[in-house]
Amino acid sequence: MAKLKEISPARLAAFKILQQVEGGAFSSVLLAAEEPRLQVVDRALCHELVLGVLRWRLLLDKGVEHFSNRRIESLDLPVRIALRLGLYQLRFLTRIPASAAVNESVNLVRVARLSSAGAFVNAVLRRAVREPEYDPTADIADPIEKSAIQTSHPRWLIERWVDSFGFQEAEAFAHANNLVPPTSFRVVGNQSETLSKLTAAGAALESSHIAAGAWRVSGTTSLLRELSAAGEIYLQDEASQLVAQLLAAKPGERVLDLCAAPGGKTTMIADRTGDRAFVVAADRSATRMETVVAVTKLHQLKGIKPVILDAAQQLPFWRESFDKVLVDAPCSGTGTLRRNPEIRWRLSPDDIPILVEQQKRILRNALEMVKPGGRLVYSTCSVEPEENEGVIAECGLNPLETIRTWPHRDGCDGFFMAALRIDPSMSVKIRG
Repeated sequence: MAKLKEISPARLAAFKILQQVEGGAFSSVLLAAEEPRLQVVDRALCHELVLGVLRWRLLLDKGVEHFSNRRIESLDLPVRIALRLGLYQLRFLTRIPASAAVNESVNLVRVARLSSAGAFVNAVLRRAVREPEYDPTADIADPIEKSAIQTSHPRWLIERWVDSFGFQEAEAFAHANNLVPPTSFRVVGNQSETLSKLTAAGAALESSHIAAGAWRVSGTTSLLRELSAAGEIYLQDEASQLVAQLLAAKPGERVLDLCAAPGGKTTMIADRTGDRAFVVAADRSATRMETVVAVTKLHQLKGIKPVILDAAQQLPFWRESFDKVLVDAPCSGTGTLRRNPEIRWRLSPDDIPILVEQQKRILRNALEMVKPGGRLVYSTCSVEPEENEGVIAECGLNPLETIRTWPHRDGCDGFFMAALRIDPSMSVKIRG
């Protein structure tokens, strides 16, 4: 049996993380937890391997099936993951020697106490080396099936997006889901001082064209991490920042954020009002609310009140008691597949109607909380029309403004947001 020291720390960490993801964990959480234990170079490779394998899983599995003459489901999980890791390196990471990709994948199954599978993994990957031009879609005529494999998405998702947006748009979106998203942030402290630190360290900064005050940055990953830990910046997608801006909260107003965790929008609302709005941050998860509390403390914000509640149930507030209400509803998350690629393999067509019913309950409850003349923003990080325009329509609402963002068009996450002004006649209708 191979010793752990014979395998690179990055590959071993990626191997373990991918097994946990198969068990239901989230890659982003596991990668963040693993970072302190890895050197900088190993950390980068581990991220590349984990997210790359998750993004390209379907394409990799088709390759494994061809090179092994076995159905992917028939293989033990550690063998399956070792083969995906090896094939991903052979097909996508041209700077890694083929021998390293093959040999370390063999060692991974040995570490998993499957030494007998070592010869099998070796044979499969050696065949992949001999057949570098193999294309699993070469003989597929069905454009949906071809696109699903080429972009590595479940067929039902491609079909759904084609029905909703047309083939060209759906395919562009699916391709974008396999790209590494840009890093974006907002400044919490002194902007000129923080930006100066980044540029002095060699960071390339670009002012966002999506959200005012947002920045895209490349390079200086370690400095970004330090600034974030110090509360000087908050790493947050531009579309997420735009949601908080669309709420347009003002100093002195009462604000309710009904689905607040992990706290990016909540703390941005408080920060942008000079911490002079009273913001109730509500979420049903006590664990996730701990993150909101931690960020609030880190950013030294005083006007945020955390509350544990289920927004789909009757709310414990007086009706019409808030000037602004934000509903960043629980959703399928299909607009964030670049950052959370495992979502595409966990979702099923049956999940979306269930989410829609929950979203409608939350929105209807939220509407009762807004003062006449107040403002409500409904948003999701989903691209599915049923979760977005469909929810708004089924609740009988006519929004002032709707915005959609797309990875392939805007470079940010796929978000939907709708701003509504609550007038007295609407208030009566809601109660009725």
